[in-house]
Amino acid sequence: MNPNPSRIALLLAVGLAAAAARGRGADNVFDFEVLRFEAKMLAAKPFVPVPVNVPAPLLKLNYDQYRDIRFRPGESLWRRERLPFELQFFHPGFNFDRTVQVNTVVGRSVEPVAFSPALFDYGANRIPSVPSTMGFAGLRILYPLNKPGDELGAFQGASYFRFLCQRANYGLSARGLAVNTGEPGGEEFPVFREFWVERPTADSKTLTVCALLDGPSVAGAFRFRITPGAETLTQVQEVLYCRTNPAVLGIAPLTSMFWHGKNTNKSYDDFRPEVHDSDGMMVFTGAGEWIWRPLTNPDSTRAASFSDENPKGFGLLQRERQFESYQDLEAYYHMRPSAWVEPMGPWGRGSVRLVELHAPDETYDNIAAFWVPASLPEPGEPIELNYRLHWFMDQVHPPAGYVTATRLGRTATQETGLERFFVDFGGTYLTQEGPDPKIEPVVSVGTGAALVHATLQKNPFNGTWRAAFAIKPDGSGRPVELRCFLRKTPHVLTETWSYLWQP
Repeated sequence: MNPNPSRIALLLAVGLAAAAARGRGADNVFDFEVLRFEAKMLAAKPFVPVPVNVPAPLLKLNYDQYRDIRFRPGESLWRRERLPFELQFFHPGFNFDRTVQVNTVVGRSVEPVAFSPALFDYGANRIPSVPSTMGFAGLRILYPLNKPGDELGAFQGASYFRFLCQRANYGLSARGLAVNTGEPGGEEFPVFREFWVERPTADSKTLTVCALLDGPSVAGAFRFRITPGAETLTQVQEVLYCRTNPAVLGIAPLTSMFWHGKNTNKSYDDFRPEVHDSDGMMVFTGAGEWIWRPLTNPDSTRAASFSDENPKGFGLLQRERQFESYQDLEAYYHMRPSAWVEPMGPWGRGSVRLVELHAPDETYDNIAAFWVPASLPEPGEPIELNYRLHWFMDQVHPPAGYVTATRLGRTATQETGLERFFVDFGGTYLTQEGPDPKIEPVVSVGTGAALVHATLQKNPFNGTWRAAFAIKPDGSGRPVELRCFLRKTPHVLTETWSYLWQP
């Protein structure tokens, strides 16, 4: 596409006017076109990290000491005006060594939010001196989600953010961007450097937050339109400009934790049957196939890519909602939300990538899922994408059947050289259908093993169907890709269960 000279001239004029206004406080003007121009200009220059201006005593705080620093609720922005949304702010310290500027926007006028130690209760901490020019570590959004004063979401740390829906507790997070995640040499963490929050009206149902992202490889402009409810919807608009194209540019990344679950044979000496924020990744491909990939906690890093064109959606889900599966009266893992990325418009060719790291305990976010474009434009050219990010408790699954549980292991008394898998499928049709010999499991086994036998049984106790099959490894030790779905010729009755088994 040829560039439009008049468009470039207009953007240049707007950008220069905005840049000139930046130092005039409340006279500053802002809109998304100004922000994307700023990101473009930023990417045209060498990367300069934001300097650390957080005093050493704050950085030496441990986790509990840092949590003892609390924002004073009475100082919440817009509380006195009784607006539906309120803002609170995070104090720098502990691992949060970078500060961000937060601004409010009315119309196109910008008002910076000033940091002050008076906004915080430092608890038992004794901090010698906190400079009034330090800045915040992020922002928290309040909204009467279930009751007045509830926390709706937060932006804190690098480009991380997370939101809640009704009845949910915090669990997985999202990020603005993932760069070289799971690649040799380590991953790059671009950061949100500055935020602009549009002041809501008395009857606002949606809050708009804009952010400027910057990192060694890429700069970008983001706009988040956040609509809370039984399902909280975040509409994301982003424009990225690469300084240099990274090996892996991860779009719409989700980050979660999986320590152990039904498909874990290793003992972690934990009293809880399962511990995870999410138990699977689901992909709705451009061709219309639903794929369910149970999460694992591998001994070493591994990545899987699901090639696609114009995907309809992907996400990290918490399908297991029974308290009895977790037995945790503090963490409430059965109330962790799921997150689903719904692309708006065609995203072209690429892949949904799942990266799984080893987690020694539940404090590690060891799961990442994101979209990787098959190709990127030349550095400096815009990458423009839009998507809806759904945060919810109810399930997203195909209209047909879906996986309800994955188990695996060996028997000590027979066929001791075989690895056995048990995949349970549920759904309205399958639950109501009685035993039917025409319903069959379709099992595919990749290189590294061979299928020995497969059976299908109707579970009379809960109405699900159990596909049980055994494979024989070839002794090479290579990972084995497995797939399974239920079929009643000519109809496919379920999503596709996909699994990577490591001998």
